Amino acid sequence: AMQAFVDDRRVPNLVTLVARRGQIVHQHACGLLDLDDDAPAGLDTLFRMYSNTKPIAGAATLVLYERGVLTPDDPVSKFLPEFADQRVQRADEPMMTERARRGISIRDCLTNTTGLANPGTMPHFYRQQYREALTTLGWIRSEEDGDAPRPNNRERVRALAELPLAAQPGSRFGYHVGYPILTAVLEEASGQRLDEFFRESIFEPLGMTDTDHYVADDATHRFGANYAPREVDGEIRLVAVEKAATSEKVVGPKTEFSAGGDMGGVLSTAGDYARFGQMLLNGGELDGVRILGRKTVDMMIGNHTGDMLIPMTGPGFHWGLGVAMYHGRGRAPLIRSVGSYGWGGAAGTTYFADPAEELIGVCLTQVLSAGMMPNNTYQEDFQRLVYHALV
Repeated sequence: AMQAFVDDRRVPNLVTLVARRGQIVHQHACGLLDLDDDAPAGLDTLFRMYSNTKPIAGAATLVLYERGVLTPDDPVSKFLPEFADQRVQRADEPMMTERARRGISIRDCLTNTTGLANPGTMPHFYRQQYREALTTLGWIRSEEDGDAPRPNNRERVRALAELPLAAQPGSRFGYHVGYPILTAVLEEASGQRLDEFFRESIFEPLGMTDTDHYVADDATHRFGANYAPREVDGEIRLVAVEKAATSEKVVGPKTEFSAGGDMGGVLSTAGDYARFGQMLLNGGELDGVRILGRKTVDMMIGNHTGDMLIPMTGPGFHWGLGVAMYHGRGRAPLIRSVGSYGWGGAAGTTYFADPAEELIGVCLTQVLSAGMMPNNTYQEDFQRLVYHALV
């Protein structure tokens, strides 16, 4: 059934994996790495995981929590002093700001509730007032930045700290903007570059040998193109927006690392990501290696956003520390169990875990804005087929 999505070129490829009670019960790859080439996608294909990096960042934050280095309620200013004095736009008079009731916390970064404005919603007058910061962030382009080196994450985070918040910290969901801040916090708190910290604290202990921010020199043949739906001759078709050979993930500079999935986030395979998912489902342990305590995992997937509406999921979900969990209130039931959790990435990757059924599903492809392709319901179909197969 999943093959039809590849045959109709709604997606270039699909790699799916299902694990039940700790055992892989299904894994399958179909399609091509690049629609202009005949190299097939395989179980070892590397995918740009984008925001599927967020659950990994949540677990990594809690590794530092267990070491006593930080707590979710710590203000980010403990590690990034530029956030010590945050201002918030006044609701009644948005051109005026007032002091934030409290600083942005590490929890706010993980739950997407920093209060930071999304660039698309910033009032026009701020674009003039904070032009320099917005240019550093790449939210507005200046004429002379054609050849200028892109500011690194630490510089972009300093620019973020200069902007007024659109809402009080912890009061409103605003996707993703807190994760670049979290990247900087994790590097300061661990004393390591983010890729090294992820590798030593999560990837190596779990045997996730194919997961990293960039493609290893001996693995380029397992990495494919990234696509997006575009109108061509009156039809919506997949068009390559990044080819493997010219991707920053291959050619570099290999200097940018992201906890939230910027610039593609980590690269992983279905099998590697399932190992990470199985560790969480097992309560923090896999194959005798413990990454987190059982109660720490419970805290990670618990409700950290109360009854706040999460626009991306609609009602029935709350946000944990890097994952969304289905609680089922306020909507018609879904096929998945209450208490199931997971997340997805911008290029069409998704994962879910269902503790009640001891179940994990991973479904990977490489299409940005995959939902813009007509009838591209591969994620829903995958989940439905997985649950229909349960006895």
